[in-house]
Amino acid sequence: MAEIKDPENTILLELKGGTVTIELLPDVAPQHCARMKELARAGAYDGVVFHRVIEGFMAQTGDVANGNSGKDFDLRRAGTGGSDKPDLPAEFSKLPHDRGTIGAARSSNPNSANSQFFINFSDNHFLNGQYTVYGRVTSGMEHVDAITRGEPPASPDTMITVKVAADA
Repeated sequence: MAEIKDPENTILLELKGGTVTIELLPDVAPQHCARMKELARAGAYDGVVFHRVIEGFMAQTGDVANGNSGKDFDLRRAGTGGSDKPDLPAEFSKLPHDRGTIGAARSSNPNSANSQFFINFSDNHFLNGQYTVYGRVTSGMEHVDAITRGEPPASPDTMITVKVAADA
């Protein structure tokens, strides 16, 4: 595991293969980072599936309303919801969507990001300036690479736990 420089702005995402360490970027996207920490601390991400995983592109998760594998789960609805918190305004930056960056998933409305996010499998620079980048994987990308593919996957992988490193 990589050295954690800022435990308050580091997310520990537990997958079946091991821990993924994510460095949040509050200087770039403070509201998105605060939302991820708030939902992680509430346990809202625990058990949520990766509902859209496209080879060579990205793995999307974070639908806390419809994507929790242990709570009234319906795979057809996973990816259609968010959280009970209000949507977030876009926090676009010059940061590129490189392999391992975390982006805020949203609808066609740039100000509709809520709880869903994606992890880029590769450099996806066509997304630059259109989706908020608010974190990057600093270790454990091999576990992200192993997430089951599909839209949705027949047997989706879940985020076992998501914690702020300062609380772990």
